[in-house]
Amino acid sequence: MKVLVIGANGKVGKHIVDKLVETEHTPYAMVRKKDQIPQFEEKGVETIHGDLMRDFEHAFKGMDAVIFAAGSGPDTGADMTIVIDQEGAIKAAEHAEANGVKRYMMLSSIGADRAEEAPDDFKFYLYAKRRADEYLKSTDLDYTIVRPGGLTNDAGTGKVTLKERTDQGEIPREDVAATLVHLLSVEDSIHQSYDLISGDTPIEEL
Repeated sequence: MKVLVIGANGKVGKHIVDKLVETEHTPYAMVRKKDQIPQFEEKGVETIHGDLMRDFEHAFKGMDAVIFAAGSGPDTGADMTIVIDQEGAIKAAEHAEANGVKRYMMLSSIGADRAEEAPDDFKFYLYAKRRADEYLKSTDLDYTIVRPGGLTNDAGTGKVTLKERTDQGEIPREDVAATLVHLLSVEDSIHQSYDLISGDTPIEEL
């Protein structure tokens, strides 16, 4: 499949692109800035210029699947979180539907389905993620929503816990990427939402 990776320049996004290169799929890295292009070209990965704050529908032409891994980052306020994590994700789902791209992988956040339980200074982030997730569920897309726990830069272990609901926990970004790429081809994961933390199950057995 031709897979559009939205947020390809992010910490998880870069791992996603690398994992896709190792599969039968062909990644297309959506980047916002020209200086982000060479790192992907060096890997033989095609890039598409697109900005979630502008019109980016052209990026979906000819694609078979989308992995949405974009995020406003921890240093931005509620306004940018709504623009990127909520509205950007909703627009991406709209564009996927409009262009016949059926498979859609959403990188969300653990707790997004129970945002009201979060500390006050984190609620806005989880509410934005939940709104995007709920919109995706209302579409006709073949979606899978993955809600990872606390992200670390540790090397991936290749083993995770993937369930509809788990306790809080951490997980290396590399394992998050590997899980998203693996589930891309798992039919039983379509129309499912999962929490994801480190665990004992090999990713290839999910």
